[in-house]
Amino acid sequence: MEKKLFGTDGVRGVANIEPMTTEMAMQLGRAAAFVFKDDTSRRHRVVIGKDTRLSGYMIENALVAGICSMGVDVLIVGPLPTPGIAFLTSSMRADAGVVISASHNPYQDNGIKFFSSTGYKLPDDLELKIEDLIINHRLDELRPIADEVGKAYRISDAIGRYVVFLKNTFPKDLDLQGLRIVLDCAHGAGYRVAPAVLTELGAEVIPIGVAPNGTNINEGCGSMHPEVMAERVREYRADLGIALDGDADRVIFVDENGAEVDGDHIMALCGTELIKTGQLKKKTVVATVMSNMGLDIAMKKAGGKVIRTAVGDRYVVEEMLKGGYNLGGEQSGHMIFLDHNTTGDGILSALQVLSIIQRSGKKLSELAQVMTSLPQVLVNVKVRKRADLQDIAPIKKVIDEVEAELGDKGRVLVRYSGTEPLLRIMIEGENQDRIDTLADQVAAVVREHLGT
Repeated sequence: MEKKLFGTDGVRGVANIEPMTTEMAMQLGRAAAFVFKDDTSRRHRVVIGKDTRLSGYMIENALVAGICSMGVDVLIVGPLPTPGIAFLTSSMRADAGVVISASHNPYQDNGIKFFSSTGYKLPDDLELKIEDLIINHRLDELRPIADEVGKAYRISDAIGRYVVFLKNTFPKDLDLQGLRIVLDCAHGAGYRVAPAVLTELGAEVIPIGVAPNGTNINEGCGSMHPEVMAERVREYRADLGIALDGDADRVIFVDENGAEVDGDHIMALCGTELIKTGQLKKKTVVATVMSNMGLDIAMKKAGGKVIRTAVGDRYVVEEMLKGGYNLGGEQSGHMIFLDHNTTGDGILSALQVLSIIQRSGKKLSELAQVMTSLPQVLVNVKVRKRADLQDIAPIKKVIDEVEAELGDKGRVLVRYSGTEPLLRIMIEGENQDRIDTLADQVAAVVREHLGT
């Protein structure tokens, strides 16, 4: 069955427009509460957290109302990184966790995503079950009354709990003394946690993007705009820069020269280091189809390999659990260290890289040389609908022609975004100018037949 509400990372859209309305948020709360309740008479509990978007207030209240109306209690933690909600859901033995966030999207967007009691994102079948309950009005008559209605509690020490958890993932015999770090929190959910963690571990932190006002999340800052952080690194002669996105589940670095170090390089860096120490399970890194072929080359050279999945960190995690792997991620900066947390965690990932820097005594620029990226281009085309590309002859023809030209010395990946009305065109090859031209050719045909 095709999902109608859920995308690759929960339900997402412009806040106050379908499907991201308060009415839908309440329905999602009711349906999720029903799904996560078991047959026991105990009180059930759901953790709710959010990022710093203005619309988070109304969506949070609607979710709380929906969940309580089904006889389930709510634990409200306020602004906290998405992986922090996953951690708290598991550590507090809650039945589920809910995050209100649109991640790296602009502030007018928002989203709702769910975690199970174990801290993992929901599989497709559970999301379909929630959709079915809403679309077919299966819960309309089910309304607990009297003392069976749920209660809401605010958890005041959530940030402290998560800070302690993060610090405990850093090696006990190391600290961050001597490191000057530019930290860009994107005016998002990590604006309090991330500076606290790095400072308490001994780093000199130069924070930016730590003054959220409800409308400035991701605006010209954070992992979507690492050039801002790079400029500050050069200005302050820092050792490196760390940029989070709006919900702090992804991270992008720049080295001491201001050069970007993306998720692929971080996976190569951490993967090869874990092979050296015998800690990379099955000597395998799990990545998505979007990761650069240079990652495969780097891991093979280190005696390891790469397994690829569909785009979306949830699919990376599913493959890691199925195959018994402990490191995976995406080029965009989602990194999953399953030995420590159940989902992508930008701050935790940064700490793993910082531990390698401190133990090796090397600069990030030197460590990042473990991988050389093949030339790659990504072009996004805004589309009015999601048509099957195989059914549009001119689009299929131009893609086939590009694939034939590249042969085994490159690749083409054309896919719809799971969170925005975009068609993403990614091409890798030996020559940057040529693949730029090829990507523009594909994009031009897509705009002609599917563009807005």
